[in-house]
Amino acid sequence: MTQRVFEAWKGSNKFIFGGRLIFGPDARSVPVTVLLIIVPVILFCIFVARHLRHEFSPYNAGYAIFVVAILFTIYVLILLFFTSARDPGIVPRNSQPPEEELRYETTVSADGRQTPSVQIPRTKEVIVNGVSVRVKYCDTCMLYRPPRCSHCSICNNCVERFDHHCPWVGQCIGLRNYRYFFMFVSSATLLCIYVFAMSALYIKILMDDQRGTVWRAMRASPFSVVLMIYCFIALWFVGGLTGFHLYLISTNQTTYENFRYRPNSRTHSL
Repeated sequence: MTQRVFEAWKGSNKFIFGGRLIFGPDARSVPVTVLLIIVPVILFCIFVARHLRHEFSPYNAGYAIFVVAILFTIYVLILLFFTSARDPGIVPRNSQPPEEELRYETTVSADGRQTPSVQIPRTKEVIVNGVSVRVKYCDTCMLYRPPRCSHCSICNNCVERFDHHCPWVGQCIGLRNYRYFFMFVSSATLLCIYVFAMSALYIKILMDDQRGTVWRAMRASPFSVVLMIYCFIALWFVGGLTGFHLYLISTNQTTYENFRYRPNSRTHSL
């Protein structure tokens, strides 16, 4: 009986639904990421948005706070799913080395014995858009990697336009899922800003209603303070990541290239 491709796959990926969805080997971290997104939003809806609904009820805007938070969270989770469950740009490996590149050589030992050997050049020159580019041979995948392609040791695959392996989404980030990854981190940044701003607004309303200090308002709604602290810390990560990838996009780089190569030796025209 003939095996399907995902059944004979030699990488470390996990396939479900007959190979329609492909995850990385550390996909178990995805539920943790989901909880880090959902739990704060649930707390926000219960302890902040519910009270803000009454404050804005005369203007029929109270429910909009709930709707925005819930829809935004669903949107972020969908982007997380697309990032984690899509093929990042895996280059299918060969079952044997390319025969046209094999070189048969004979080595002579100290005692005069001749030993035939087969070698494959570690690099070769290819023409891409009229430009000569040196590509490297991958011993694991038994192929010459396309330009800007790298081998991920975690997924055990060569990935086109490899950016990095993200443990939070349990998947490599590459050619086919990079846009979803960037939309995910940027949308998560906006969600953090929204929850932080609404929590701060509720603290301000408590101060005005009780005509007290900020400390009294914070004691009246400790969950608002917790959410503000959580979002502030999260913004250093997802916000910083968003800014960093905006820089990479503007300079046509990947994370792998940025950390591996010096600025004066990078070429990104391909």
